[in-house]
Amino acid sequence: MTSALLQLKSASLSALLATAGLAVLLAATPAGAQDAGKVLAKVNGAEIRQSDLDLAEEELGPSLPAQMDAATKRENILSYLIDMKIVARAAEDKKLGDSEEFKRRVAFARDRLLMDKLLNDEGKAALTDANMRKVYDEAAKQITAEEEVRARHILVDTEDDAKAVAEELKKGADFAELAKKKSKDPGASDGGDLGFFTKEQMVPEFSAVAFKLDPGKVSDPVKSQFGWHVIKVEEKRARKAPEFDQVKPQIETYVTRKAQADSVAKLRETAKIERMDKPAEAPAAAAPASPAPDSKMAPKK
Repeated sequence: MTSALLQLKSASLSALLATAGLAVLLAATPAGAQDAGKVLAKVNGAEIRQSDLDLAEEELGPSLPAQMDAATKRENILSYLIDMKIVARAAEDKKLGDSEEFKRRVAFARDRLLMDKLLNDEGKAALTDANMRKVYDEAAKQITAEEEVRARHILVDTEDDAKAVAEELKKGADFAELAKKKSKDPGASDGGDLGFFTKEQMVPEFSAVAFKLDPGKVSDPVKSQFGWHVIKVEEKRARKAPEFDQVKPQIETYVTRKAQADSVAKLRETAKIERMDKPAEAPAAAAPASPAPDSKMAPKK
């Protein structure tokens, strides 16, 4: 059971580094925090308080079935804490906590908890409306600077088939109806409508033609890895950025992760790190000293 707890703890703490969403969850006030000191149970005289239950729920909650109701979850976690107290006491009686291995594990867990606490605080501090709006505005500028095209296409197997389609269109055939009859693309039932797309969303041969055509124009046959296309551009527009609220969770994740990564990078810059598992790198050869420039040769400011 102790091993299982360590594994759960490891998964939870590692998730903090990998997923900034946990920082947001930890920022929330846990249920029952107002009664943190309330004693819920005693095991051989050792108290289990509401604060212990809250902490255990942070650690173990994600591993419990999502459909479990709150009362059942609470009972399971409290039962786990009771078992943990019983087993921990038995381990103490056997002096298991006195071994060097156990002390190393405790030191490791302490360092990890301190790291997670600091990074959690850094992530929460960065989650200001100003920071998130700045990230959104910068991303929105890049998005709206990009062009989108809405087009239809008719996909056939051979160049001759594509030329025959192009001829029918020149004679006045309706593009959407012809697509339904001739195109082998899955979107043929929609008249070959591809909706809006950016250059990167289509194969290069297709995009190169579609983004050069004016709205209402039809292309000559275009070959790609899928076959031969005849393309009609319906309209063009600047790409629309999603609303802030639509992407807020992703922005929160980005801002939190960046703040945490920046914090680690800054601390690394001032830390003295010695790798004993690798041979020391030879110091870089000093560059030859350059003579001081002649004052007459120095460029005038």
